[in-house]
Amino acid sequence: MHRVQKLLSNYGYCSRRKAEELIKEGRVRVNSKVITIGDKADLKDKIYVDDKLVGKDKFVYLMFNKPVGCVTALNDKHYKTVMEYIKIQERVFPVGRLDYNTSGLLFLTNDGDFSNKVIHPRYEVEKTYLVTLDEEITLDDIESIRKGVSLDDGKTAPAKVSKKGLIVEIIIHEGKNRIVRRIIAKLGYRIKSLKRIKIGKVNLGSLEEGKFRKLNSKEIELFR
Repeated sequence: MHRVQKLLSNYGYCSRRKAEELIKEGRVRVNSKVITIGDKADLKDKIYVDDKLVGKDKFVYLMFNKPVGCVTALNDKHYKTVMEYIKIQERVFPVGRLDYNTSGLLFLTNDGDFSNKVIHPRYEVEKTYLVTLDEEITLDDIESIRKGVSLDDGKTAPAKVSKKGLIVEIIIHEGKNRIVRRIIAKLGYRIKSLKRIKIGKVNLGSLEEGKFRKLNSKEIELFR
């Protein structure tokens, strides 16, 4: 048995938070019963939202090379979204986010458990970024990033850092909003480009910008 909000998330219908809102509004029923928060269901049960049966989609796992100039959202009134590049029949959602001016590796899926394993802080999944700066970073500032930089919302976790000329590689497991950009800004540098090239042990590789592909079974298992 599973909590219904978790099943709705796992089926790719919506986030757990949104599912909880729907349940509180009395819009969700399991079989013939309208449910409340905390109620559970089995995989064989039928779940309805607004009297429409929620389908159990086949799980899909994608990697996408996000270009600069689009937002990580399902829809947006003002900006192009990553979903405009994803042409598949199944409904998927982004795992975490990259901001408008950041490019690189982004996962999309309809598996809520997989998404949670990638982004929840307790799993400490490392993300690798390549940052091109306007000037060469000093060894003292590299050491500061390695030890943690004090920001408005607290000190960052220790990170792995290396550099080659103006390009700095930062490996960090924190998922705070715009964490890399804020670290660099605090140290007084300007970012010319920011790209995520790796999540956990999964590399972006040679995937072209604006293109996506399915994750293979070995890549998926890395997050089980």
